[in-house]
Amino acid sequence: MTLHIFGIKACDTMKKARTFLEARGASHVFHDYKVEGVTPERLAGWAAKVGWEKLLNRSGTTFRKLSEADRADLNEAKAIALMVAQPSLIKRPVLEAGETLLVGFRPEEYERVAG
Repeated sequence: MTLHIFGIKACDTMKKARTFLEARGASHVFHDYKVEGVTPERLAGWAAKVGWEKLLNRSGTTFRKLSEADRADLNEAKAIALMVAQPSLIKRPVLEAGETLLVGFRPEEYERVAG
């Protein structure tokens, strides 16, 4: 199975996750959503699996720089629209492994899907 990992190339956590996969010889495709974007449909699918709250990176500078109006009254539709417009708002990495979706990098979870 080919894994699909989504994120931003320059992100340190992304580098750790990709290094982890490469060290195990895990076949994967990298999707840089700063360069290639991300569709609302894909984000909605991810949100259906893990919840939009888990996808939204509230701890990053991009979120802190949002206007008060953008940060107020967040719901799934508003969060997805913000993440499409500013992919840095998506937690990284997102790993699609068949039906499994992992958000963030935790080696023990990656070990289960990448062996």
